[in-house]
Amino acid sequence: MRLERLTYDKIKIFLTYDDLNERGITKEELWQDVPKVHRLFREMIMEADDELGFKVDGPIAVEVFSLPAQGMVVIVTKGSSESEFEDDYNDEYIEMQVTLDESDEVFYEFRSFEDVIGLSKRLINVGIQGGTLYSFQSQFYLKFDEEEFADFELDSLVALLAEFGNPSTITSYRVMEYGKLIMQSTAIEQLNHYFN
Repeated sequence: MRLERLTYDKIKIFLTYDDLNERGITKEELWQDVPKVHRLFREMIMEADDELGFKVDGPIAVEVFSLPAQGMVVIVTKGSSESEFEDDYNDEYIEMQVTLDESDEVFYEFRSFEDVIGLSKRLINVGIQGGTLYSFQSQFYLKFDEEEFADFELDSLVALLAEFGNPSTITSYRVMEYGKLIMQSTAIEQLNHYFN
């Protein structure tokens, strides 16, 4: 679990599927109102308090974005502490408004261009030629849309990507907006053409 403060009243929490598995939670259960999901959210809020000084003293809004290969990005925003439930407020309960969203893209970050080239050799051998390559803040990012790997098993793709990089904790939208587009739509094919 990785935490990042976005603003004074907003944090981002990145959970990998391994984080969920360690806590005995499946991806499907995250969308349900079950006690172990409540424990997970409480644990995230307590860790955010310890690491970032993010104290929750009222209602919060929780946005959960599911990324097919990387895990979950959870955005927590503090609401107004003046709530109609303030008289009934109890430390054991956190009033949450939850929004859920799913993404059909795989988005990974790489420390060096050599890692991206190494990955491209492996991906071209299994028939994956697509992908869009970006650079942003001295990192490289590869984005695959679902149709670019539809014929290939997602778990196998993630295993290959994980050998060379890490799931991105920032959204592809931020990288597309502020980063630099290097190769569009056929990045793996282009990388192999120019560097292998």
